[in-house]
Amino acid sequence: MIERNRWLDVLSHAVLIVGVVVVAFPVYVTFVASTHTMQEVVQAPMPLWPGSHAWENYTTALLGDRSGSGTTAAVGRMMMVSLITALVIALAKISMSLLSAFAIVYFKFPCRMAIFWAIFMTLMLPVEVRIGPTYQVVADLGLLNSYAGLTVPLVASATATFLFRQFFLTIPDELVEAARMDGAGPMRFFKDVLVPLSTSSMAALFVIQFIYGWNQYLWPLLVTTEESMYPVVIGIKRMISGGDAQTEWNIVMATAMLAMLPPALVVILMQKWFVKGLVDTEK
Repeated sequence: MIERNRWLDVLSHAVLIVGVVVVAFPVYVTFVASTHTMQEVVQAPMPLWPGSHAWENYTTALLGDRSGSGTTAAVGRMMMVSLITALVIALAKISMSLLSAFAIVYFKFPCRMAIFWAIFMTLMLPVEVRIGPTYQVVADLGLLNSYAGLTVPLVASATATFLFRQFFLTIPDELVEAARMDGAGPMRFFKDVLVPLSTSSMAALFVIQFIYGWNQYLWPLLVTTEESMYPVVIGIKRMISGGDAQTEWNIVMATAMLAMLPPALVVILMQKWFVKGLVDTEK
C-alpha cells in the first residue's frame, strides 16, 4: 500500500492551481474586455474588473450593429455557419469511418489491407500539401461560399477509421457467428450490434471532431469570400482592422467569448461519454 505524503499532496494541488490560473487568466481578461467600452479597453492599464457594458457589447456583436472598419457581419450568423459546419463534419466523419472500418474488417475483397494502409498513410500528409488541388476541385464544382464547400473536403478521417477498425477487431468471432445463425445480414449486424457497441467511441470522436470543425481557419479562409458564409473564427480575424484603422476590441473580445461557448458546452455535456470512450476497455 502506498502511503500518502501530505507535502506531496500540497505540492500537486499548488501545481494544479497555478496551471488553472495560467490557463484561465487570459479567458478572464477577454471576458473583462468584452464588458467595457472601446476607450476603456485600449487605455493603459486596462481595467481588470468587469464593466457595465456587457449587454450592449454582446448584443452589438450578435446583431452586427457596429461601425468599425472590419467586417460588420452578425456574429449570430457566423456562429450558425460554424455550428452547421462542425456538426456536418463531425457526423459525416463518424459515419464514413464506421462504414469504412466495417468494410475493411468484415468483408473479404482484393487488396483489402492495401486499401487500409493507403487510407492510413494519408495521416502523413498535412492539409497544406493537398489544399491547392482540393481548392481547385471545389472551385470547378462551383462549391465556393457554400456549406458543401466548407464541409465535404474535410469529412474523410483516417484517424477515426483506424480507431474503429481496431475496436472492431476486438469483437469476438462468436458474436459474429451468433448473429449469422440468427439470420442477421451484414447491415443488420452493423446496425444492431456494432453501432450500439461503438457508442462511447463515437461520443469521444464526436467531441474531438466537433471542436476540429468549429476551429477550422485555413480552409474556410480560402473558400469563403461572402460575409454571410464566414465561420466565427474567420469573422474574428475579419473584425480586426489593419494599419491605422480603428478596431473595436470590446466587440472582438465579446465575439471571442461567444465563439468559445459551443465547444465548451459540448465538452461539458459529453464529458462522461468522452472519458468513457477513451478509457473504457470493457467492450
